[in-house]
Amino acid sequence: MSSTAKIFAKGQGKEDGVGTNKNAKQFNKQDYKSLKRECLEKKTLFCDPTFPAASESLGYKELGPKSSKVQGVEWKRPKELCSKPQFIVDGANRTDICQGALGDCWLLAAIASLTLDKNILERVVYPDQCFKHDYAGIFQFKLWQYGEWVDVVIDDRLPTRNGKLLFVHSAEGSEYWSALLEKAYAKVNGSYEALIGGFTTEGFEDFTGGIAESYELKEAPPYLFKIIQKALGLGSLLGCSIISSDNELEEVTSLKLVKGHAYSITGAKEVHYMGQEVQLVRIRNPWGKVEWTGPWSDNSKEWNNVPHTEKAKLNHSAEDGEFWMAYSDFVQNFSLLEICNLTPDTLTSKEVSHWNYCQFEGNWIVGSTAGGCRKYMDTFSSNTQFVIKLEDVDDDPHDGEDGCTLLVGLMQKEGRKDKRIGNDLNCIGFTIYKVPDEYKGQNVHLSRDVLMHNIKVAESEYFRGREISERYKLPPGEYIIIPSTYEPNCQGSFILRVFTEKEVAARALHLKKHTACHIM
Repeated sequence: MSSTAKIFAKGQGKEDGVGTNKNAKQFNKQDYKSLKRECLEKKTLFCDPTFPAASESLGYKELGPKSSKVQGVEWKRPKELCSKPQFIVDGANRTDICQGALGDCWLLAAIASLTLDKNILERVVYPDQCFKHDYAGIFQFKLWQYGEWVDVVIDDRLPTRNGKLLFVHSAEGSEYWSALLEKAYAKVNGSYEALIGGFTTEGFEDFTGGIAESYELKEAPPYLFKIIQKALGLGSLLGCSIISSDNELEEVTSLKLVKGHAYSITGAKEVHYMGQEVQLVRIRNPWGKVEWTGPWSDNSKEWNNVPHTEKAKLNHSAEDGEFWMAYSDFVQNFSLLEICNLTPDTLTSKEVSHWNYCQFEGNWIVGSTAGGCRKYMDTFSSNTQFVIKLEDVDDDPHDGEDGCTLLVGLMQKEGRKDKRIGNDLNCIGFTIYKVPDEYKGQNVHLSRDVLMHNIKVAESEYFRGREISERYKLPPGEYIIIPSTYEPNCQGSFILRVFTEKEVAARALHLKKHTACHIM
């Protein structure tokens, strides 16, 4: 294993290297400082040639040039929409994000969670931008894209209709950081339309570089409320939703919850109520309105029996899309909880535990490394294989059982951008084997015969989406992780990430002359 791999596996290396948050790569090779300087010298406002104020930036089908949804759209700068536009007013907060006429509530729920931690927010949103001093119509943001951070430059021309922003906007009206961030995200994905539909975890990951996991609430583990509290305390980003059929999307229930809609979780507290402790979760609707009307909702009778000192700490009466509900009602009414676990460099506090991680990048090449899943055993072994050595068991395990916790995430690239040309995502997953004793410590790619005669220790589902991630607890030992598409000979590129509670050693194994994979 190379020294780079070993250091990065500990989550400590490459802190200042190109592609890290501190030294992001230039997206489209656009340098913010030189472009802004040129505009100021020429006394012009920046117009981005790589994401123009034109129909192709809006979309290709639902928001295509012939769609009624884009009729009357005009691109305007904030200074054309209000007399005193501001980038951020009194700090970014959750009420700055109200959904417009774009089905990207999943993204806006992630942005809302981002505002809960100033340090995490400022890794994405440069806070010292404004519409006053040295204004040149140009702004920049940092986004995590498939294993590396990119610096995204945009102009501030935004789609409007009848003098109002068409998509995300702030409740306050004159604040524009959230609309500009949405535009930067649309740019890296090719268009605004590419943002329609998705999972909150995707936004979480692209704002943090973290790795996400999901819990189906009908099978919620008994300690899930504590997991939520701990995750919020660690600065993790959390989202939830009510899974529904297509014909129920955005249908509002009798208690004013929206089906098929992404919410963010912003708090979890225990309060004293009539001699008992009640677990509460705080949830935000990115619409900025339509709130739960059941127990513990705004101004509900339950609050009358909470001690005043506790009630004063919980903002529970504003009409802002945010509300409290009992945890017991939460697991009964919502379907899915999503948590984004953060990389060590994201967290600034030394008082909390940090994940360790390693990251690999690779390709599935037809006729070479695209071997398909275990169903196709004749070709399965041709997939690139990765070794991870688990040595130390977890401290204070939740379930009381010794073992090594690991989160494994397999992500394929450029899915949203490829929507425009009609390409669908591959169905992807991974399998984990324990390395046979005779191969431990060797740089040996396991053959078909070896894999056939050894039982897998874990296998993910195969999923036609951007990422599949799973949490496991394994005994100490040496393991092989094999990422693959479901069927063989499917072209694609991927990154494989592994988060562990303790430090690990990791490396990629290459089959003969195959060099499709390299360690990040």
